[in-house]
Amino acid sequence: MIALNLLYLLVGITALPWVLWRRLSGRRPVAAIRERLTGRVRVADCPKNHCRIWLHGVSVGEVQLIRPLVNELKNQASLKNQHIDCVVSSSTTTGLEVATKGCEQDHVFPCPLDFSWAIRQTFNRVRPDVLVLAELEIWPNLLRIAEDYKIPVVVVNGRMSERSHQGYKRLGRIAALMVQRVSLVLSRSQEDSDRFTDLGAPRVETIGSLKFDGIHGDEHDDEIRQLRKITGINRGDLVFIAGSTQAPEESLAVETFLQQQKVHSGLKLILVPRHVERTREIAGWLTLRLQQPDACHIPWYSRSKLTDQASQLSEKSFILLVDVTGELAAWWGLATVAFVGGSLDGLRGGQNMLEPAAYGVPVCFGPYTRNFRAEVSELLKAEAAIVVHDGVELTRFVTRCLIDPVYSRTIGTCAQKLIEKHQGGTKLTASRILDFLPVI
Repeated sequence: MIALNLLYLLVGITALPWVLWRRLSGRRPVAAIRERLTGRVRVADCPKNHCRIWLHGVSVGEVQLIRPLVNELKNQASLKNQHIDCVVSSSTTTGLEVATKGCEQDHVFPCPLDFSWAIRQTFNRVRPDVLVLAELEIWPNLLRIAEDYKIPVVVVNGRMSERSHQGYKRLGRIAALMVQRVSLVLSRSQEDSDRFTDLGAPRVETIGSLKFDGIHGDEHDDEIRQLRKITGINRGDLVFIAGSTQAPEESLAVETFLQQQKVHSGLKLILVPRHVERTREIAGWLTLRLQQPDACHIPWYSRSKLTDQASQLSEKSFILLVDVTGELAAWWGLATVAFVGGSLDGLRGGQNMLEPAAYGVPVCFGPYTRNFRAEVSELLKAEAAIVVHDGVELTRFVTRCLIDPVYSRTIGTCAQKLIEKHQGGTKLTASRILDFLPVI
């Protein structure tokens, strides 16, 4: 334990210049350093005669997966006459922002770094009866101290890529001790289950991906209605949305839009970058690009400048840069065709392509989607999505979707049916978690 803490300290000291650079350069800062380093988190006391469930999601994607799980836990607990109190932690600023939109402020806190003192302090303040970890957020001190406190640990939507599996295998006995301390792994696929079992996890069940749950594809949702109101986008309008994008995916989407706008004069582009702090940089080059002669002076707007009143966007064609967090799931409901980013350069591993698919939107993404390997496999098998490898293929896909409504509807309908078929994992997961709670 001492050796591990010293190793963490060495890594932390080495990373200090990077941490300071992120803060001073205006980029997304490292979340709640002091609280995470000390474990002195602020969290509400657990009500008397309640069992507490601590759910952790490292960032936005995992927190969005947890939110419907919290609702399902509360529903099932109520039916069983169990009294529960759920708290949520995350490790990133954006993850914490999303978590606070679904929970009371005093039920959300930054997850401690894996220093033994920080973990113990957090356990003493949170006092959970069960710890739920989303996907693969397992750390040596966290698991060892949970075992010391006799707190069961459940991994939900367990994901173990081949790369991660090989990495853990190289750790040998250290990895084995870690996974042996996990009380239950509920994995998203049999392939993931086999890898957890191979590492020594004592109890593994294949539930299916929880990411198929929590997405409803209701175009009449109140949040979607509000977005239509403030943008003036009607249901019959042509809208190309590029979401969860990283560089250079925004520029590829803009070039596709500019080319197609010459054919479809009312086409609109909505850009939703993965990291909101990049919008200033994007705004700079977007302004320059739209001043070029071939851009025909298409206007662009920032989402943060739009009021909640009726739309002031009178132009038939425009670009909207979404510079706020937590809205992407609703924006997909306005799309005619969608591109999901973080998938073209091989550095990120893709983002959630199930959200646009649930609305029946024809969706494409790049070839690098290791974070969603199981989900992508199902989508491609059902011919419910398309892989594009570069800007040329992106333009080709968008072009076909805009000129061939039958093609678009076919892809979208296949996607909706696939998602409906795979929903239900959240209910079973909630039931398994509640089994670990003590009888009060």
